[in-house]
Amino acid sequence: MDLTRFQQQLKGTSSKARPLPPVEKWDPDFCGDINLTIALDGRWFYEGSPIGRASLVQLFASVLKREDENYFLVTPVEKVGITVEDTPFLVTQWQKEKGERTDDDVFTFTTQTGDEIRLEHAEQLELRVPPKAIQDPQATPIPYINVRRNLWARLHQNVYYQLLEHADEHANESVTSFSIRSSGKRFILGEVAR
Repeated sequence: MDLTRFQQQLKGTSSKARPLPPVEKWDPDFCGDINLTIALDGRWFYEGSPIGRASLVQLFASVLKREDENYFLVTPVEKVGITVEDTPFLVTQWQKEKGERTDDDVFTFTTQTGDEIRLEHAEQLELRVPPKAIQDPQATPIPYINVRRNLWARLHQNVYYQLLEHADEHANESVTSFSIRSSGKRFILGEVAR
């Protein structure tokens, strides 16, 4: 599989002005794996070299598909397997939009590929234990956010710590939890045993 040919097949399928391609409807034949890796730090590598063009990474991210635990880049005619070390996306920025009331505030997250996610539904955020290479000694679960189509993002460590500064603390007999409110709902960022 040639990455340049794959890029040519995608010309015109996605742009900031148009919605994402309907990859969930595309079911081409599997053409094999390519040596493309999304690293733990969110960088994309092809043949061991980083892909430096942000527009190219955004294009490939727009046609990313997950089936079970496997990741693929798909076009209407080809499907190639890639390696993802944890999640394909990394949340690198966040902002809090003020509502009329505190309960109306909305947190919006931005990934390394420019995807924006408004935190509005409970199923958008879940706590997971990250890969061993980046977990703490207690294997503490951290927040992951659903970007789209069963594709998830991990919060960059800086973003996570910044959010914890804004979090509310709730304690009971067994745990202390830290949460934020977005779109009128409570989202737990982490829990510590007491």
